[in-house]
Amino acid sequence: MTSPLPSAAPKIRVSWQAILTGLMYGFMYIPILILGFYSFNASRFSATWGGFSLRWYYSLLNDARILSALRDSLAVAFCAVAISAVLGTMMAVGLAKYSFPGKGLYRGISYLPLIIPDIAIAVATLVFLVTVGASLSLWTIIAAHIVFCLAYIAVVVSTRLTGLNPHLEEAALDLGATPAQAFIKVLLPELMPAILSGCLLAFVLSMDDLLIASFTAGGGANTLPMEIFSRVRTGVKPDINALSVLLILASGFLAFLSEYIRFKGNQRRLK
Repeated sequence: MTSPLPSAAPKIRVSWQAILTGLMYGFMYIPILILGFYSFNASRFSATWGGFSLRWYYSLLNDARILSALRDSLAVAFCAVAISAVLGTMMAVGLAKYSFPGKGLYRGISYLPLIIPDIAIAVATLVFLVTVGASLSLWTIIAAHIVFCLAYIAVVVSTRLTGLNPHLEEAALDLGATPAQAFIKVLLPELMPAILSGCLLAFVLSMDDLLIASFTAGGGANTLPMEIFSRVRTGVKPDINALSVLLILASGFLAFLSEYIRFKGNQRRLK
């Protein structure tokens, strides 16, 4: 009795889509991994490994310019997001519930900051501020950031509105609630996950902005991206690597939190 021939080992086939996807992710994330690795470099030179050290993370805590720029960035982001949250929610609700002449045109104009390049928004904002005679300061950066933060929050809230039962407010009104009470007690709690998610997204975008802040900043105003850009023009130092790692971790956490809030809000709506 002859023994059966051993079966050939299965061939592993890798599609060109998988290869292209791997190359794409490698192109995006390998530089970030290298940056994180060299943020622990004890050497003063980024390209020369001098041993493991946390000195550059400690030095950030004593860097007055970095801390001052961080305070300015946080002030801009918090003010812009707070104002945009109110205006963006009102705009999304108004576009969803009411009909008026030119509604389609107004909707298109409101969402233009999502597709217009940042450099175009920066130049247009600067020209407008100069035309009206406004002096550039931290407040002009906040005003410019409201323009694009408003659009992002409105889009997220509008997406949430399309999935809500349109009869919720009508039921509250039939039960004796005033329009303001129906909005605050019925509609606003349903929109809150989308509002928070949009605010977190807008906060990250505001903290990350360089172009618009550079064009609209006045004397003494210096955001964190502006400070980083001014330093890397003379060469990337290990302290900038450390700062970049912290910003990446903070941005990733806020993005994850935003998606988590949105996901939990959708789950609650489907129950």
